[in-house]
Amino acid sequence: MENLLEIRGLVLKAGKSTLLDLPSLDVYKNEVLILLGPNGAGKSTLLRAAAGLMKPTSGYIRFADEPQLTELEYRRKVSTVFQSPLLLSDTVSGNIATGLAFRGLSKNEIRERVDHWMDLLHITHLQNRRAKVLSGGEAQRVSLARAFCLETELILMDEPFSAVDAPTRQELLEDLRNILSKTNQTCIYVTHDIDEALTIGDRVGVMFAGNLHQVGPVQSTFDHPKTPEVAAFMGVGNIIPGVVSGIKDDVLAILSGDVTLEATGQLPAGSNVFICLRPEDITLYSADEEIRPSTARNRLLCRITGMFNQGSLIRIELDAGINLIALVTRPSVEELGLKVGKNVYAVFKASAIHLLPARSKGPVI
Repeated sequence: MENLLEIRGLVLKAGKSTLLDLPSLDVYKNEVLILLGPNGAGKSTLLRAAAGLMKPTSGYIRFADEPQLTELEYRRKVSTVFQSPLLLSDTVSGNIATGLAFRGLSKNEIRERVDHWMDLLHITHLQNRRAKVLSGGEAQRVSLARAFCLETELILMDEPFSAVDAPTRQELLEDLRNILSKTNQTCIYVTHDIDEALTIGDRVGVMFAGNLHQVGPVQSTFDHPKTPEVAAFMGVGNIIPGVVSGIKDDVLAILSGDVTLEATGQLPAGSNVFICLRPEDITLYSADEEIRPSTARNRLLCRITGMFNQGSLIRIELDAGINLIALVTRPSVEELGLKVGKNVYAVFKASAIHLLPARSKGPVI
């Protein structure tokens, strides 16, 4: 893929603290690159550096086809959307037009672009409304229109929907996904929400403490994390140390304590590993009933040690000689009569286990 933005040897410090340390990162043309990670990971710092708002201590960020841009020329190729809309005390149409006026477009060109983006973001009916009376979702739509109408080469978004309610956030995400797919706009999007990454992202860079731990296609990173830290952040609730104790017909026997699990993989016997298993990949059966026929190789007798409400799902904590977490629907809880102290079978496929070599700690790009 063709590079739009190149980041090389980027270090950004504040006093003696290192805020960012990125040896290399490319942003491809026409992609949506998600920067994902917990609070304090350095995502917003990287975004501000990419916007030209923070000067690197060392290294550089530059457009691949125009590496010698002045600071002003660079900034004119970038537009930004922040968590807070930061609108002027003006009408909706006036706010959207502001950046275009600064860039010297004619009144007719400004009107055409403003009308086009108000239509795409469903805010034409608000064009004469003052910014101060807009709802949070409406204000963020204006902010998106203002950024997109500049038609820059790169658009940067810093958790733009984190301050709106859940239904509004979902509507905004769907509209943004449609716009990005239609325009092929190159975008770097900061979030700590995995669902947002899966909804709109092409690739994802997972960050911790100013470092990139993994960069790759969103679904691939979700399914195949490369470090325990990435696995935990991507929702792998079960990360269990073990050792490969045997291999038969391309199926690995993994010993963890006194429990042996079967998994698919290509590791040699004796390898120390982390067993990564998503809670949603575990099916529970009552220990009092016969388990239905299944291709799942792993069937562990467990005792329920905890049950916790997680909205539409119930988090079940299990003791099987190793600690496991399963996610179960409310109807399943009622049907199986699940309660603390009850014995159940935890059943899951060998292919549901993702193995990480135990040496996999820290950044693995």
